[in-house]
Amino acid sequence: MENNKLHILVVDDDDKIRNLLKDYLSDSNYIVSTAENADQAKTKLKYFKFDILILDIMMPGQDGYELTKDIRKDIKVPIILLTAKGEVEDRIKGLELGADDYISKPFEPKELLLRIKNIIKNNTKIDLNSKHRIGNAEVDLNKMIINLKDKSKKINNSEKMILSEMLSNPGKTYSREEIRKISGINQERSIDVMITRLRHKIEINPKNPKYLQTVRGSGYVLWIE
Repeated sequence: MENNKLHILVVDDDDKIRNLLKDYLSDSNYIVSTAENADQAKTKLKYFKFDILILDIMMPGQDGYELTKDIRKDIKVPIILLTAKGEVEDRIKGLELGADDYISKPFEPKELLLRIKNIIKNNTKIDLNSKHRIGNAEVDLNKMIINLKDKSKKINNSEKMILSEMLSNPGKTYSREEIRKISGINQERSIDVMITRLRHKIEINPKNPKYLQTVRGSGYVLWIE
């Protein structure tokens, strides 16, 4: 997807930051709309289709966390949170509510631009009828088989669903809550068991995983070469 076809909504109560991002992203060939608060953002979301949302967390009225939660009820659109909070639990909270990424203030606009490009690149859904490589493993989601070292191992529907999502967004950390919703697994312990089972089907050394990794305090991430 070309940059000049992408429409970004920047939501921040700080005029300086809002205008700076609008100018910088417009110069990078994006279409940029802005909003000062959650109410303005919701109004624009009713009338326009956006490709990415950039939301400040600390805003008067409804904050970025609450806005993210509301948006996720109806719209599946990538969200980047701008936060002055550097604590791990604050970042995790945003990801658990459905944000795709976050960036701490102060930040360089170029860093935000790189994160936008990364989300765009990784947000394209994969073709379920194609085979996919994860290191030495060949994943066939259509046949629900993983081939590794001349051995074929079946995957169940829950494993297929989470692999499909993670292959579509390599490098994105998925919380246990996100994995629960995607896979349909309700018990947290069962999620850990499923990840362990997938590692045995994907990894050469499941005890020291190279591709399906744990992000301490956050969840799991899939890296592909």
